[in-house]
Amino acid sequence: MPSVLGLLEAREKKVREEIARLREEAERVQATLGEAERALQRLVDARVTVAEVLAEPPSAVAESARSTVVRAPVPHRAEGMTASVLAPDYQRIVSVLESEAGRDGMRCQQLATALGLEVIPAKVEGLRSKAKRLVERGWALQVRPGVFTAPAVPAG
Repeated sequence: MPSVLGLLEAREKKVREEIARLREEAERVQATLGEAERALQRLVDARVTVAEVLAEPPSAVAESARSTVVRAPVPHRAEGMTASVLAPDYQRIVSVLESEAGRDGMRCQQLATALGLEVIPAKVEGLRSKAKRLVERGWALQVRPGVFTAPAVPAG
């Protein structure tokens, strides 16, 4: 006949194993609960943001959409346009080409030096690409192969 102490020890061992199993399950449930709570918070935040956007007057939404449109860094030049419509890198190039140094035309290596850039192939080729884009859009002239200048501004 088994002893009472032996039966109690066996029962105690079973209960300890059950507690360990339940703790592991509780940790797993806590982790899953945390993930679900984070997902819920993201959805709540998204809903609030959408509600705020939809609550704005239509003109504010349209204006916001218009202001985020990416414009071309080099638009086609039209009468009365100034270089201020260009992206900053292109403004600097046009400024140098319009200066006294650029009046007779500049090679891209000279242009790189004037802009304070390293005269290395990568920089020079990048400038050549930008200068050619300026020529295509009417902001510069290529007076001979590889030589760029600003177009003459009509008097009056």
